[in-house]
Amino acid sequence: MTKAYWITCYRSVSNPDAVAAYVKLAAPAITAGGGRFLARGIDPLVYEDGRKERTVLIEFDSVEQAVALHDSPAYQAALAALGDGAVRDMRIIEGAA
Repeated sequence: MTKAYWITCYRSVSNPDAVAAYVKLAAPAITAGGGRFLARGIDPLVYEDGRKERTVLIEFDSVEQAVALHDSPAYQAALAALGDGAVRDMRIIEGAA
């Protein structure tokens, strides 16, 4: 089975309290859903057209597992807490076989 990676880049944060509320709900939902945090923080170096922004990398056993977690009630509650507190680029990609 091919692993999947959930990558989120925070383009901007307008409400740090909403982000904190999101993290409080999202982190346990993600780990309960089988996600493993591999990296999170502000990029120390960026190249080409990169942006210095908070990035989160989470590993899942499959794309299906990552999508199921994203669509779960627990994660959707975290997204509701975030609201419009941040502009993010979030994607799920399949790992190389």
